[in-house]
Amino acid sequence: MVLELFTSAFCAPCRAARAVVAEAGRLVPQARVEEVDVADQTERAAAAGVLSTPTVVVRTAAGAEVFRATGAPTLPQVLAAMGRAL
Repeated sequence: MVLELFTSAFCAPCRAARAVVAEAGRLVPQARVEEVDVADQTERAAAAGVLSTPTVVVRTAAGAEVFRATGAPTLPQVLAAMGRAL
């Protein structure tokens, strides 16, 4: 499972999203957490359909998207999505 966090440097809500994603990654060690700076990786952000930051995407190991949140999601939302991705 992959937990993607799309961020930008001057995004205040990105800090909250980063904390949620970090805690989810700590609680579910089989998850691979990837933070993507949209300014540095514009092509990857565009390919993922990211239009604003923060955006959190949870994917299965096969790459299927099971959850997307624009803005900072809650830890229970991310954990529930991770459960669907397993």
